[in-house]
Amino acid sequence: MSITLTRTVRRAVFCAAGCAAALAAVAAADLPPLPGGPADHTAQTAGTASVATAPSARMFPLYARKSNGHLYDYEPKGTGGFKSAVDMGAGFGDATALVQASASAGGNGNDLYHRMGTTLYYTAEAGADTKVIGNGWDVYSMLVSAGNMGGTADPDLIARDSAGALWLYQGRSDGTFLGRIRIGTGGWNGMNQLIGRSDFTGDGKTDLAARATDGTLYIYPGTGNAVADAALGSRITVGKGWEAYKQIVSTGDNNGDGKADLLAADTAGGLWLFKGTGTPSAPFAARTQVGYSGWNGFDTLF
Repeated sequence: MSITLTRTVRRAVFCAAGCAAALAAVAAADLPPLPGGPADHTAQTAGTASVATAPSARMFPLYARKSNGHLYDYEPKGTGGFKSAVDMGAGFGDATALVQASASAGGNGNDLYHRMGTTLYYTAEAGADTKVIGNGWDVYSMLVSAGNMGGTADPDLIARDSAGALWLYQGRSDGTFLGRIRIGTGGWNGMNQLIGRSDFTGDGKTDLAARATDGTLYIYPGTGNAVADAALGSRITVGKGWEAYKQIVSTGDNNGDGKADLLAADTAGGLWLFKGTGTPSAPFAARTQVGYSGWNGFDTLF
């Protein structure tokens, strides 16, 4: 873990512990339109281009939060699994959403979004202190990292609203977003977990995985186009039985073979690695245990 990351997360912890009002006052004049406001788009924003390919699978840390608000950083070993946890401090107990976003294309940073109340904040690993992105983000029941799903070089965000629609926010280099694009109509409320930021099918485009309430896991292949209702292709059924896992997350390529993997924490406290194959018909190999206890003690893995 780099010392820069330590400073970054501690800045965010400080913000979460009490600087929200000050940040809001400073940034209020420059806030972008609220989610659902005039910045909504139903077509790709002018000046952006569809993505032909995405970078090869990258390796990211795993962040984990306990119910007491402590945030932990697990750095990957590089061959599967993680090194010992680093306690990044308390202060995130009231965050209703936590999202890790990879830095701009070619960068090495792991930036952080967190929602407190109605407000979304952003902290860059290498950059200025935590800042306000905007208010009104409580209209979303789920926020997840999307990787690069459309026409910008910076990390995107996927948001699900209370009506079950799915929205893509294309990222800018300063952590703000272009106007949102609807990428899924109603029905996404039938999913209790969304997993992004990885190419699971091996075609070079960032995909979205989703677990349904009946335990079925699906992959929605990314098309590479930030176009309304056309950013995701027809879903692929991975399999049933995924309700056995309390949380499912992807940190990119965890074992160093160049393919995006899945991680799943079970209710007994174990952590399992599903190595990616890059093959749409069978995207994951048989599971391998990489953690043996305590993983059910986290309320959020991201």
